[in-house]
Amino acid sequence: MAGLIRDEDIAAVRERVRIDEVVSSYVTLRNAGGGSQKGLCPFHDEKSPSFHVTPSRGFFHCFGCGEGGDVFTFLMKIDGLSFGEAVERMADKYGVQLRRDESGNDDRPKGPQRRRLIEANAAAAEFYSAQLRTPDALAARQFLDQRGFDQQAATTFGVGFAPRDGEALLRHLRGLKFTSDEMVAAGLVAIGRSAYDRFRGRLLWPIRDATGDTLGFGARRLFDDDRIEAKYLNTPETPLYKKSHVLYGIDLARREIARSSKAVIVEGYTDVMACHLAGVTTAVATCGTAFGDDHARVLRRFLDDHEQFRSEVVFTFDGDEAGQKAALKTFQGDQRFVAQTYVAVAPEGMDPCELRIKEGDAAVRELIATRRPLYRFVLENVIGRYDLDRADGRIDAVRAAARLVAAIRDQSKVTAFAQEISKMVGADIDTNQVLAMVRREAARGNESGGARDRGFASRERGDAPPASTPQAPSRAAVPDLRDPRFGIERETLKLVLQHPIAIGRTTAEIDAGDFTHPTYRAVWELVAAAGGTVAGQNDPGWIARLRDAATDPAVSSALSALAVEPIPLTRDVDAGYVAHHIHRLQELTALRRIDEVKSRLQRTNPVDQAAEYNRMFGELAALEQHRRMLREKIVSASA
Repeated sequence: MAGLIRDEDIAAVRERVRIDEVVSSYVTLRNAGGGSQKGLCPFHDEKSPSFHVTPSRGFFHCFGCGEGGDVFTFLMKIDGLSFGEAVERMADKYGVQLRRDESGNDDRPKGPQRRRLIEANAAAAEFYSAQLRTPDALAARQFLDQRGFDQQAATTFGVGFAPRDGEALLRHLRGLKFTSDEMVAAGLVAIGRSAYDRFRGRLLWPIRDATGDTLGFGARRLFDDDRIEAKYLNTPETPLYKKSHVLYGIDLARREIARSSKAVIVEGYTDVMACHLAGVTTAVATCGTAFGDDHARVLRRFLDDHEQFRSEVVFTFDGDEAGQKAALKTFQGDQRFVAQTYVAVAPEGMDPCELRIKEGDAAVRELIATRRPLYRFVLENVIGRYDLDRADGRIDAVRAAARLVAAIRDQSKVTAFAQEISKMVGADIDTNQVLAMVRREAARGNESGGARDRGFASRERGDAPPASTPQAPSRAAVPDLRDPRFGIERETLKLVLQHPIAIGRTTAEIDAGDFTHPTYRAVWELVAAAGGTVAGQNDPGWIARLRDAATDPAVSSALSALAVEPIPLTRDVDAGYVAHHIHRLQELTALRRIDEVKSRLQRTNPVDQAAEYNRMFGELAALEQHRRMLREKIVSASA
């Protein structure tokens, strides 16, 4: 039985991989100085980027949530891979041949491997694409032609056709040595009385992730005698395909989304195709489900959507009642983005594909260019349901709009929205009246236990904020790692981890007792146990191994943070800079010991305990001399 991947092969993969190349397939990264790059963390929601990647050390760390590690850790966390699968994926990508020990347990998970599922989907996509050119696919080609898509467009988007024969793909994949378990796990084949193709007689679009791997398919009904009446049928939930986490077209759109910090959300596969062919290359669509929080998280990472760098998201909706309901639902979740959100509604309720057929590419571009703020579109639709020529109609309109505004989480926008409502209603309704009604609606929501912001009314009155709910403190006895008291400890460990060659053997002069923060002490103990800085001088996987050896999650997180946090120095790290930190760390230890001895001396009777008193007095003198020597070294190193 094959065993574990050999350590030397793992090291070869780690040395070959560029972590920034891998991470940038999931997160838009921008230069942060000091050889570091940053973006929005993919592991928690944040409005300002705190996720850092340091390519030179092959590490990432989020200073917001504490997640960190090397490229394998990143892939395991973001894609749910095992360690072995992460190594295998990078080995395939960077051309490293992996070998496994003949003895020992196999670290591969039971059941079909993720890599095999991706390969099965890729083979299916290639098969379906080839089938689109067969005589049996005439209806599929006619469907595309009627919507303005030629063969080149079909090739660009990987559009294919599933034969009506219920076992065509099954036979093809068996010929490629895929097992039934792999085909079923990938969602390509279903099991009834026997195995059969999940998609039959349908037009298919491959749904890919940002890296271009095919995760599943979206299939449209073509024939009236199709036993499945649903117009669209998607791959079921699989280890690869999670419909709430995928966006159709993200593989084609992600670079332009990152470049422009703009994204367009459309409703269907043909709308994505129409937008891209018309020049709107930031268009993506959800796959058989409404746009939700998980979609927003995926999109924000590529938009680089944060408070210092505003981006734009444009939603396209039909102008009918269903479109208005969709816009209202989107507005209620508007705070998922820091981005400015807009809505684009085509004339006569046409979607982008229909608009392109009728009026051409320029009309699609114009549709997106003339987008309107989402909040204004929604408020106009709500207010438009009432007769504003009547006083009671105006009051009812304001109440309905106020109810909507009271429910938003970003209370900084309330006054602006109130001004908009006042302008829309006009006549005898001013902004203060609208704000008063918003407060009443917020209070009513609080009384009914609604999900509205419970602090809005009190903040408008200027009341003190309510006391926060007590939380059970985690690691309550451990002080903040960024407490200034531990600044020298932090900076010294950064030098130890990031510049083991520069720091050389000077660390022989320090020990665990020089670190007063328990987490920093634990980091140092891991370094010492691994052979000190000498062990890390020519080993690119050194920090990763230190992190693997840590049993405390706080220590693991601290290691990754110390590995990526920039050194506050405008020049290269030199011997003087290293010496300053080593001797300052020792000086602080000497000062603590001096204080301890002085305290004991004060508690010792010089007459009754003369011998002990004299011994401690000598110890104090020696410590003072040692401290003065360290101070001279610090001054010399800083000169």
